[in-house]
Amino acid sequence: MEGTIYSLIPALLMLVLVLLTKRVLLSLGIGIIVGALFIHDFNLLGSVNEIWIVFYQIFYTSEGLNVGNLLLLGFLLLLGITTAFLTASGGSSAFGEFMIKRVKTRAGAQVMTAVLGVIIFIDDYFNALAVGQIARPLTDRHKVSRAKLAYYIDSTSAPVTVLSPISSWGAYIIGVLGSLFVANGITDLQPLEAFVKMIPLNFYAIGALILVFFTAYLKMDIGPMRAHEKRAVEKGELIDPEEKNIPGDLGEVFQPHKNGKLYHLLVPIIVLVIGTVVAMIVTGAKASSDVTLLNIFANTNVNLSLFIGGVLAVVIALIFHLLLSQPRVNSFKIFVEGIKTMLPAIYILLLAWMIGAIIDTLGTGNYLAELVERMSIDSAFLPVIFFLIASLMALATGTSWGTFGIMLPIAAEITVITDVSLLLPSLAAVLAGSVFGDHCSPISDTTILSSTGAGSNHIAHVLTQLPYACIAALVGCVSFIVIGFSGSILLSLLLTIVLIIAVSLFIHFINKTTTTI
Repeated sequence: MEGTIYSLIPALLMLVLVLLTKRVLLSLGIGIIVGALFIHDFNLLGSVNEIWIVFYQIFYTSEGLNVGNLLLLGFLLLLGITTAFLTASGGSSAFGEFMIKRVKTRAGAQVMTAVLGVIIFIDDYFNALAVGQIARPLTDRHKVSRAKLAYYIDSTSAPVTVLSPISSWGAYIIGVLGSLFVANGITDLQPLEAFVKMIPLNFYAIGALILVFFTAYLKMDIGPMRAHEKRAVEKGELIDPEEKNIPGDLGEVFQPHKNGKLYHLLVPIIVLVIGTVVAMIVTGAKASSDVTLLNIFANTNVNLSLFIGGVLAVVIALIFHLLLSQPRVNSFKIFVEGIKTMLPAIYILLLAWMIGAIIDTLGTGNYLAELVERMSIDSAFLPVIFFLIASLMALATGTSWGTFGIMLPIAAEITVITDVSLLLPSLAAVLAGSVFGDHCSPISDTTILSSTGAGSNHIAHVLTQLPYACIAALVGCVSFIVIGFSGSILLSLLLTIVLIIAVSLFIHFINKTTTTI
């Protein structure tokens, strides 16, 4: 069943179950079991052994400890502890009080969140978690639902990172481009030059970012998001009362200290940001033979840098807590409660990694890639086809980077043979489709971390983001078809912008009319 159409079944089953039951752990677990059975032709002992192997390899491989995974899990725990200290010290409350006097409207709070998402472009993990910590006190005070906060975080983190050459994503993509240009004998185009030229061709990422700002400013609440926002405004319930085990949310665990100050929140977060960025630069420089800005971000150790930043933030937050007169909560309880808030996210992440490994063994991504190679169609349709296939692959596997690694070489090879003028549009379509699929996938690590950063129920985030992602994807499809037939970058980019604006204004008009009625 490996490398055949049957390899799609575990991923599709998991996705259907998530949508039907809204129970992500159950759905992931069933997907893992079915996938393992497929790998071992329904041999029970072999399947159980496969599940055990993919679980322990999260922590330990043939090469030793899986340090990258352990550091990321450690950072999540550190972030939970930091959040607990910021809450107990009263820093979050003080920040909310400070900002609510300056940001007067819900729209302003949402626009500020979107701006933060664009500014923090170094790494998607860092973006997702840092923006959540900074924006959540403000959006909470303005009664913005956690699901909507998660949408702003997720729909800015990956899109802005995939558009920036000075980011972990940009550096990785440029590295992949360099190797595939050599493999295909492309000598008139340099990797960095190609990446920059692909920026205006990434129609989904551009459309998703524009849509975020229109959603924030025009109150564009559609689909399930409308119910979440209505409940937040009318009842002050930022999370559905029926939703339990919200990652990153402390609820009413702590009564904030009355002497909490603004710097009790800002300083630990600033230390987190500076500590992480400095660590990224140091680790990247040490691993680079030729120390340039691009090489630094290409070789940086993101997970180690996040862990270092997390440790520094916890230390500073602990010091502030101890300096407060008569702390209301002892430090040990804060550590415990902070860790507990992150356990739901860690459970989801562990199972997502497991089903990702199962799907990789089944060869789901390779099967989809082979479909593209076997197709015989008009070359003008190649960009939109690459966009759709990359979307399906990222949706099923939950990984943008894995999709890049598989689909970028295939897109280059096919377009060089059929129509080299479509090389950059096709490569950009792969990037765009990977981000779209990532946005729709409940097993995407970025999507999981966006839920965690916002303190939102994970499935609520996936379902509420889906309509917005589909709007940007449909506009992207139209633009990729236009670029395929016309070859005009300007026309296709303008079409993307105009269509996103038109759809946003139309939805705003419909919402306004419905509300008036």
